[in-house]
Order: sequence, then structure tokens, then C-alpha cells
Amino acid sequence: MITEVALEVLLILLGIGMLLAGIRAFLGPRITDRAVAADLIFFAFIGFIALIGLRVEIEALFDIILIATLLGFMSAISMARLGLGGKR
Repeated sequence: MITEVALEVLLILLGIGMLLAGIRAFLGPRITDRAVAADLIFFAFIGFIALIGLRVEIEALFDIILIATLLGFMSAISMARLGLGGKR
């Protein structure tokens, strides 16, 4: 199993990544920069929830994470299509 120290380090790194992506989303000059930053924030949040799930050992949480990841993937595809102007 993963150690508590490694879990803390991973949570801190994910928090830093979310903060940097939030700054990029705020300062991004184009809509595509903001879309990529929002996607990164979403998937970092999913990773954050997964690590919290490892800490508290709730097995049902991983089913919720799977569904949220699939929805996030669909939204990433939609944002990419929006960035292309609706072209395929």
C-alpha cells in the first residue's frame, strides 16, 4: 500500500499543479489556453479525490471517479471541437 508520506507529497504536488493551471486559466490570452487549463484542473481534482479515497479506503469512490473521468473526457473532446470552430 502507499505510504502516508508519499500520499501527502502527491496531494501537495497536485495542489501546486491546480494552482498553476488556475493562474494559466486566468491569464490565458486565448480560449484554448483556458480550456486546457480547465481540463487540467478537472483531472487534477479527480486525482485529488482518488488519493483521498486511498487514504480513507472507500471502495465506492472509485466507481464515482471512473464516471467523472469519462464525463471529463467527453467535455475535453467538446472543448477541442469548440477550439477548432466546430469543424471535424
